[in-house]
Amino acid sequence: MPESARWIDRLHALIGPGRSANIAQAGKWTFYFVVIGIIAGLGSIVFHYLCQLGIHYFMDMIAGYRPPAPAGEHHLLAPTDRPFNRWLLLFLPAFGGIISGWLVYTFAPEAEGHGTDAAIDAYHRKGGFIRGRVPIIKTIASAITLTTGGSGGREGPIAQIGAGFGSFLATRLKLSDRERRIMMAAGIGAGVGSIFRAPLAGALFAAEVLYRDPEFESEVIIPAGISSVVAYCLFCLVFGWGSLFDSPSFVFRNPLELGPYLVLSLVLVGTGIFYVKSFYGVTRLFKKIRIPNHIKPAIGGLCTGVIGFFLPQTLAFGYGFAQMAIHNELTVPFLFALAVGKVLTTSFSIGSGGSGGVFGPSVVIGGAMGGAVGQVFHDIMPGVVTEPGAFVVVGMAGFFTAVSNAPISTIIFVSEMTNSYHLLLPSLLVCSVSYLASQRWTIYERQVKSRIDSPAHAGDFFVDVLQAIRVKDLMPYVRKVRLIPESMSFRDFKTYFAATKQHYFPVMDDDGRLSGIFSSTDIRGVLFSPEVEPLVVMKDLCTSDIIVTTPGDDLNSVFQKFTQKNIDSLPVVRDDDNGVLIGMLSRREVIAFYNRKIQEMKARSKSSN
Repeated sequence: MPESARWIDRLHALIGPGRSANIAQAGKWTFYFVVIGIIAGLGSIVFHYLCQLGIHYFMDMIAGYRPPAPAGEHHLLAPTDRPFNRWLLLFLPAFGGIISGWLVYTFAPEAEGHGTDAAIDAYHRKGGFIRGRVPIIKTIASAITLTTGGSGGREGPIAQIGAGFGSFLATRLKLSDRERRIMMAAGIGAGVGSIFRAPLAGALFAAEVLYRDPEFESEVIIPAGISSVVAYCLFCLVFGWGSLFDSPSFVFRNPLELGPYLVLSLVLVGTGIFYVKSFYGVTRLFKKIRIPNHIKPAIGGLCTGVIGFFLPQTLAFGYGFAQMAIHNELTVPFLFALAVGKVLTTSFSIGSGGSGGVFGPSVVIGGAMGGAVGQVFHDIMPGVVTEPGAFVVVGMAGFFTAVSNAPISTIIFVSEMTNSYHLLLPSLLVCSVSYLASQRWTIYERQVKSRIDSPAHAGDFFVDVLQAIRVKDLMPYVRKVRLIPESMSFRDFKTYFAATKQHYFPVMDDDGRLSGIFSSTDIRGVLFSPEVEPLVVMKDLCTSDIIVTTPGDDLNSVFQKFTQKNIDSLPVVRDDDNGVLIGMLSRREVIAFYNRKIQEMKARSKSSN
């Protein structure tokens, strides 16, 4: 059974001889995914509360800064009347960096940066294992970083909360690495889908973000879908139903509008490259600075505060400004400054070792650039671009596609977040072009190119490659050998044996057909007993229980036959007549041929990057 089909079979194979057993199995796994969804949903609720409280007590009460909120979110506490103080806002992110840096580097250094990348790395390289303390530290450190003015998103922390519990549950149940990876990915989907109110996108995101190529981890989709629905419902029961953003009923009607959308995609690609290079440039810079890691987020926070002193809209989440852009309430210079400033504040806040996600800032950056491009084209051709706000929605999707290599889930993400499904066509164009033009860059460094390159699928790939190669592909390496007649005396065979390097000797009957085989090991007993040599013919030494292969067999079955009796050479016979010997195929030649194929595939993969 293919690996990718097993989880679907567990949930759907409810008929047949094992009906009751299948129902119990499906019920057990469904229960696990529901539990992951409940914990991820509760984690989203707690994290959202912490962020709301942090914004009130830090940004509002201390600095008097009250950034606007998106339509789908409301302040838990009434705003204060404290006047806005830029100088306090300058130092507030550094204060948050001191606290979060101490928490992270004291208790869980792997919680630094954006948590989604850490979860991707755990999936591919650590068997889905995440230390139990990581989600707790990530939650607290991220809430402090983001609510003291640090620029970041909520998906990284909540992804690690869900992933951490999925990993913890699988470890406690003593499940395999593969099952732990799937439960961990289900936690990612549940966390992200709930806190952004996009359950379908959350499930697809967990399956797609693992790879740079447009691939889905198919065995993740169903588990992540179950967990995501449960977490989303739980989150919305507390904070209300509906989408994160409110948007007018944008409708795509004019094909001529695809021209400006194409220009938008190129602008987003350029901005995305700037974002990735800025983010990892700052990350590398802080890694080179020889000061204690605990202090680095504070320095990054101070740099963030300096930018925020002049551009306060670039601090914290910024979703409210994206909401205003959708309703065309911001100017082009403001939107451009928001996008560029957000790139820089995110780079310093997270790249210095602070804790937070990168999806949230991407939504704001992409929306701001989309709004700016939309307004420019609206001024140039108002009859074609009638709604600049539509470019904000499409810009959100195109920008994150450009930096994440996850086009499909991103299109669904933005559609669910904005409750705007009539822009799927321009979103598909912009995301496709953005993806194709920016494959070399990604904000998720731990992504691998495809399943072939994932250590998690090393065994699957081995089998897949072996099944794709047939014995007929190795015919130049099949050695012609002499068939030994059954009636040949052992004394005559000794003369032949002394002049050959063969180790396996096929035997033929009087009709010249393959009837048996023996090895050099089988003749030792007679070789050192000269008194019985005249009495022995080769039929006495061979075995008729022959393991053979044919040109139509794949190498996976060939290796199984090699290991079945621990033999080093197999007789190759005709597909239509197993009595006709073609030659002998050695294990060494098969392994050498396989290794050459792997090197060729790796070389092609590198040349395509």
